[in-house]
Amino acid sequence: MSAVLIRGAARIVTMDDAGTELSDADILIEGGRIRGIGQGLAPEAEVIDATGCLVTPGLVNTHHHLFQTLTRAVPGAQDAALFGWLKTLYPIWARFTPEHMHVSALSGLAELALSGCTMTSDHLYLYPNGARLDDTIAAAGEIGLRFHATRGAMSIGQSRGGLPPDSLVEDERAILEDCIRVIDAFHDPRPQAMVRVGVAPCSPFSVSRDLMRDAALLARDKGVMLHTHLAENDEDVAYSLETFGCRPGQYAEDLGWTGADVWHAHCVKLDPQEIDLFARTRTGVAHCPCSNCRLASGIAPVAAMLRAGVPLGLGVDGSASNDSGNLVAEARQAMLLQRVAQGAGAFSARDALRLATRGGAEVLGRGGELGRIAPGYRADLAIWDMRGVEAAGSWDAAALLLAGPSRVRDLLVEGRRVVDDGRLVTTDLDAVLTRQRRLAEALAAGE
Repeated sequence: MSAVLIRGAARIVTMDDAGTELSDADILIEGGRIRGIGQGLAPEAEVIDATGCLVTPGLVNTHHHLFQTLTRAVPGAQDAALFGWLKTLYPIWARFTPEHMHVSALSGLAELALSGCTMTSDHLYLYPNGARLDDTIAAAGEIGLRFHATRGAMSIGQSRGGLPPDSLVEDERAILEDCIRVIDAFHDPRPQAMVRVGVAPCSPFSVSRDLMRDAALLARDKGVMLHTHLAENDEDVAYSLETFGCRPGQYAEDLGWTGADVWHAHCVKLDPQEIDLFARTRTGVAHCPCSNCRLASGIAPVAAMLRAGVPLGLGVDGSASNDSGNLVAEARQAMLLQRVAQGAGAFSARDALRLATRGGAEVLGRGGELGRIAPGYRADLAIWDMRGVEAAGSWDAAALLLAGPSRVRDLLVEGRRVVDDGRLVTTDLDAVLTRQRRLAEALAAGE
């Protein structure tokens, strides 16, 4: 791979421990790594002119359901809370095929890339009509983002007191066997990995305690991470108290779902004792502010979690509960919500950008190689043109989340261009969107 020089950036936000920011500086990339940062670098290299631009680490998305990109703004679910929203959408999702999974992932990943995201996780927890995790992993390879695919599952249907219809649940032995299959086929433990696989039973209200416990044992035997939803709203907590006789944090601890190899989505309703538990055990959290607003779940105690030392990243959540997949917009929303809840000085633009970059990389177990701009780190970088109308009049180029574009100019993953001058270059996005419209229209028509 030839060398690349990002030349003359107006500002580089490194996200190092000291919070270093450089002006009028260059970044040298060789072999997928950052080799140097400074002024006046002049090697033989392909040059990317970054005049007037802000360069940040690539944004990291720690929670998504890419398949939901085909079911945005469904009328019956637009004004429902979590459980009602799910019950409206389950019958639609039950009609999905491998093509639905693949195309929805392509369009969702493209949206993430255009918003500055270089690495994303995905939580696929239903597999109707022959769909497999392989469908979304293939899509990530086409778009060119780093991908943490998680093999989700539901095993407790309505007939046994669960929330999902029986047609969407799976046998627990088959779930564990397929977890082993996809880990063996796709998981790459190497530092520069483009694909990793995690184990991710959907939620306490859709799987058994036995599956949660067995999944944790399997994941640790295979050396992969664990992911699920936890404490998303008041209904979620009430279900845990009524069904298990304990709060969500205790449920997680009892079943082996705490530790640095675990991250939970949402955690809107964690109490102080649960926050302390997560901090002590280094259990990660994916904060999803737009979805939490959309479903009226509440405002997660982000400031309290960060003060306690809980590893915390951002997630756009599924595109049916957001209904967007723009990660830089998610970071802005996180900043604004904490200010509403805690005061104007509680959470700065730089705090939120750190959550969206270094924070997410650390939650996904990649903090030693991603999430910062430093020699030796992988060359996952977002270049933002600050000369447009969105940033006109801004006195601070690094305050991207206060005044800046919501679409990246250039995006590099492992030193390779994914977005060039605002255009996705790894796939034909128009063709993807044509397929997306056809499939969405057929679903809406009941086909």
